Amino acid sequence: MERFSGIEAFVAVMAKGSFTAAAAHLGVSKSYVSKQVSALEDRLGAQLLKRTTRSISPTSAGHAFYDRCSQILIEMESAERAV
Repeated sequence: MERFSGIEAFVAVMAKGSFTAAAAHLGVSKSYVSKQVSALEDRLGAQLLKRTTRSISPTSAGHAFYDRCSQILIEMESAERAV
C-alpha cells in the first residue's frame, strides 16, 4: 500500500489549491498533508509542486501525475461504492 501513500494528499492539494484547504477537506492537519506530499516527491524522485510562501503551483511532472492520479482515485471511489 505504500505506493498509494501521499497520492490522496497530493490530489487534494491540487484540487483545493492549498495545503490548508486540502487538510480541511481530508480532516487532517496541514503538516500531515505537507509531510505526505514531501514523502511522495521523495519516493518518486521528482518535485510535483513549486512552493513559495504565498502560493503553490504544479511542475510539469506534477500536472501529469495529478491528471492520472485524480482519475485513479475516482475509479477507486466508484469501485468502493459498487461493493
